[in-house]
Amino acid sequence: MSDSDPWDDVSYVISSRYRVETLKRLAEGPATPSLIAEETGLSIAHVSRALQELKEGDLVTLLVSEDRRKGRVYGITDPGQEVWNTIEAENML
Repeated sequence: MSDSDPWDDVSYVISSRYRVETLKRLAEGPATPSLIAEETGLSIAHVSRALQELKEGDLVTLLVSEDRRKGRVYGITDPGQEVWNTIEAENML
């Protein structure tokens, strides 16, 4: 997704409150899905799906091995940070 127009990525993120809240939390620093769910008040299922969607768009990345089942730590990528900065700068929330 990040190879496309940056506004496509912005539009994709803001079209889901789950993606917005997940990316917002990861802009603060790396976190596990359960920590994101706890801090945002979202269900773990919604957070997990949002993380998968954001990962497919190269906006977040898994910071530990794919083989790890528990304690999976995610972080925001440079393109993800740029998207988040644009969302905040343009007051798109």
